[in-house]
Amino acid sequence: MYEVVYMKADFEPWWMFEEWREYSVTSKTFTDSQSMQEHLQQLIEEMLPQFDYYEHRKGCFHAFWSDSEKHYCEGCEGDSQIYHGIIVLFNDRPNLS
Repeated sequence: MYEVVYMKADFEPWWMFEEWREYSVTSKTFTDSQSMQEHLQQLIEEMLPQFDYYEHRKGCFHAFWSDSEKHYCEGCEGDSQIYHGIIVLFNDRPNLS
């Protein structure tokens, strides 16, 4: 089973900290790779014009961000960047390719 997760957090999606699922905004599951790839491509195409930066790692992690989207982090006593991430999973594990 494939899953495409959209998350919004103050860390890039490839870090997958223990609590990363708490930052999930949407999630969609697929039984086949082709449907998953079509959905993923649609998401990327929708998000690219909305953000200043895009980085893709290991075939399954996608991060989008803009310098203007930050929030104050009390623990760091400064601003933290907000990242919009997409993670592609296969059987609940990163679908590395």
